[in-house]
Amino acid sequence: MLGKATAKRGTRSPPQAEKVPAWQCLRYLFGRMGFDRVVPSEGRRRRISLIGKEALAFARQAALMARNVNGQTPSQVLESDDVVVLLHGLFATAGVLRPLSERIQLEASAHTATFSYAPGPGVHAIARRLSHLLAELPSGARLHLVGHSLGGVVARWFVQELGGDPRIVQTISLGSPFNGTRSARFMPTTAGRDISLDSKVLRRLRERPNHGVPHVSVAASDDTVVSEPAVFCQGERVLVEGCGHNGLLFDQRVAHLVVSRIVASRGWA
Repeated sequence: MLGKATAKRGTRSPPQAEKVPAWQCLRYLFGRMGFDRVVPSEGRRRRISLIGKEALAFARQAALMARNVNGQTPSQVLESDDVVVLLHGLFATAGVLRPLSERIQLEASAHTATFSYAPGPGVHAIARRLSHLLAELPSGARLHLVGHSLGGVVARWFVQELGGDPRIVQTISLGSPFNGTRSARFMPTTAGRDISLDSKVLRRLRERPNHGVPHVSVAASDDTVVSEPAVFCQGERVLVEGCGHNGLLFDQRVAHLVVSRIVASRGWA
């Protein structure tokens, strides 16, 4: 009969293998094959993460575009109530602003209003649409204009070039190309010309700022759509780290900032 195998006395058990992170294993294997650069460095991993976050934000924006296409005008607005008018950017609809709108209604106890516009019209034409919406709101309401991308430019154009409205308390822009963007060369429309690097519209806004209506510029640290600084020539400037152009619409820090500015304005004289 064959007996059971037994270990000899005095022999040592084999050493336990150390646990090595999977990415280090891949780096070693690819390095042996001559593909050292396949595994990204810390900087590249951060960049890939940011691209992924922006892609998710873009997908979420695409999913929301079919909602609230016709916009909304609040009902039962009382005297001294806050109404936040949200303005979307190019190639979007009022639907992309829905998450921010819901956050404002819940945490700032304010009404929200929106409308959609096609990609073609320029800043002046969209600002005229804005004036029609504001005309439907009660005379005693307190108005806040919050615009993403082109929407922020429209808000300031209305305040400075279309006579504004005495009810407007403040304007807030999210990633708005006040200094133009190289991406405009891919937009052969009036809107594209209005946000080009040599835009007459943007130059006029910079030359004639309206200091009577305060402004807050919110810019993303990793904005790949707006090539130049997304800040206006007056007012407060806030930089959101680790965020892209579309990500501004869904970033919790941005929503908190907008809500806090609305609430804080109630104490202004």
